[in-house]
Amino acid sequence: MAQAVSLIFPDGSRREYDAVATGADIAASISKSLAKKAVAYALDGTLRDLADPIGEAGGRIEIITRDDPRALELIRHDAAHVMAEAVQELYPGTQVTIGPVIENGFYYDFARDEPFTPEDLPVIEKKMREIIARNKPFTKEVWPRERARQVFRDKGEFYKVELVDAIPEGEDVKIYAQGDWFDLCRGPHMVSTGQIGNAFKLMKVAGAYWRGDSENAMLTRIYGTAWATQEQLDQYLHMLEEAEKRDHRRLGREMDLFHFQEEGPGVVFWHAKGWRLFQNLVSYMRRRLDGTYEEVNAPQVLDHSLWQTSGHWGWYKENMFKVECADEEAEDKRVFALKPMNCPGHVQIFKHGLKSYRDLPIRLAEFGTVHRYEPSGALHGLMRVRGFTQDDAHIFCTEEQLAEECLKINELILSTYADFGFKEIKVFLSTRPEKRVGSDALWDHAEEIMTGVLEEIGRSDSRITTAINPGDGAFYGPKFDYVLKDAIGREWQCGTTQIDFNLPERFGAFYIDRDSEKKQPVMIHRAICGSMERFLGILIENYAGHFPLWFAPVQVVVATITSDADAYACEVAGRLKAAGLTVETDLRNEKINYKVREHSHAKVPVILVCGKREAEERTVNMRRLGSREQASLSLEEAVASLAGEATPPDMRRAAS
Repeated sequence: MAQAVSLIFPDGSRREYDAVATGADIAASISKSLAKKAVAYALDGTLRDLADPIGEAGGRIEIITRDDPRALELIRHDAAHVMAEAVQELYPGTQVTIGPVIENGFYYDFARDEPFTPEDLPVIEKKMREIIARNKPFTKEVWPRERARQVFRDKGEFYKVELVDAIPEGEDVKIYAQGDWFDLCRGPHMVSTGQIGNAFKLMKVAGAYWRGDSENAMLTRIYGTAWATQEQLDQYLHMLEEAEKRDHRRLGREMDLFHFQEEGPGVVFWHAKGWRLFQNLVSYMRRRLDGTYEEVNAPQVLDHSLWQTSGHWGWYKENMFKVECADEEAEDKRVFALKPMNCPGHVQIFKHGLKSYRDLPIRLAEFGTVHRYEPSGALHGLMRVRGFTQDDAHIFCTEEQLAEECLKINELILSTYADFGFKEIKVFLSTRPEKRVGSDALWDHAEEIMTGVLEEIGRSDSRITTAINPGDGAFYGPKFDYVLKDAIGREWQCGTTQIDFNLPERFGAFYIDRDSEKKQPVMIHRAICGSMERFLGILIENYAGHFPLWFAPVQVVVATITSDADAYACEVAGRLKAAGLTVETDLRNEKINYKVREHSHAKVPVILVCGKREAEERTVNMRRLGSREQASLSLEEAVASLAGEATPPDMRRAAS
């Protein structure tokens, strides 16, 4: 007789089943309708095939239906298998290699003499819909290793033979079939191909080396996306269209902000307007820190011994740039490194001179340029570079001050994001990882404080979502990560607050406490934008280049209709500049519609048109980016209105 196993259901109820009972059996025991809708089940959070027996361990069980968010991974996994079957049915002799689920979709790598092209995708899609309509069940078998090798070898699937060989001894060799077609796979899968639905689309083809090694054969990768409903697919495709329109690299060219070139891979060539935009961001952040932080600057190049002390040389060396004097005969020939982060330098500044508990907290900020090696294939415009500027700060405080400092940082981060129009923010507390420094008691204390801070953050604003990421903290302490949502629904992790037990200890940093004893400070790492370059890339895409007037690199263009208005246009520009605006004039002998189109394409927020009549009446014709409406204003009214609108939000708050 099978062993009775106790299962706990989501409502807290507990029932006993035979260990051989499957997820399907359990769903049927609850209701016929649930059994029809079920596609898998989860035992203690791990997804399983609905046909899998529950086993003797028991635990917490959840029946997964197709509309459960966790089913989306199964839909995509199954779609990948169906795509592989469609390819082999259409193109005999093609070898199937690997096909994982990825963010928003899936892919499969294929070995074929003639690479696939985008023109093949509609044909494969059509065949996939035929296979889904057959509604064949997914079935699982565990094969002996040698049988799996032989079957795939006989089929000419030599990549699969290699994958079988790579499965560790003692692990099952699982084969999943859908009708007559089968593949090596860990699983799980849904019940049948029909549960995939038709909300999928093949997106693109690309080259990919086998196992990611350039020494290996080049394969063809086909990417696809799959969703639970057609509405979700349509929303995703619309988001991709919007993302393409908003691509910061394209807008950077159109707006003449920056460029990249081969001689400087991963570093930005800022043009005048782009550098003005960069400095606008730096100026804004400087104003936000004024009076609460001391701005410092640590050296760009430091002896590698400092990085050995910090631990970066051992943990991070492959991502660092080594620097040596080109003169082999130099007297002080040493190995240096370009700094990948600012924190060790800030510890040195803190250590310079004796510090008392009365001096704490000490908040050191730096807009420090750092360099980190990123593989060339990972570089992506401003979003992923090798040289960038951090709006970095480090707070040295006592344990008693830790909670208050974290709350002050949180207020600064959230208000900064709000000033740039980001309203929906997620804050995650990442707790101790398996590999870490510091005692458990120290971690307990820090996590207790930060959990309390997280609860207070969650109460502060209904638009703030909080959650815990167990085990995802830095090796030196727990941290908060701030994730913001942009105008088209994408999420970006930007800000962070990290507690560090490690660096002050490694460098022997201390302060003198009330009892005249040396005591190690708590060090808080914090960033708001993170990488200033990446944050600007996010802003460009969030605004689609339509920056608010206070932040735009060129705020106003004064354009003339005829040369009769040139002198007046220059006067208008002068008045606006005197009021603090960034202004350009366009006095070219071109038609006004041409000028307006050109400056609108460059995303200039306001165009003031001046003709002979405007010069005589001392007015301007105002046109705003994205609007067809025009407004005639007196010069005085226009200057006052634009000057007010161009005042940054932080300065507006300070003046109120």
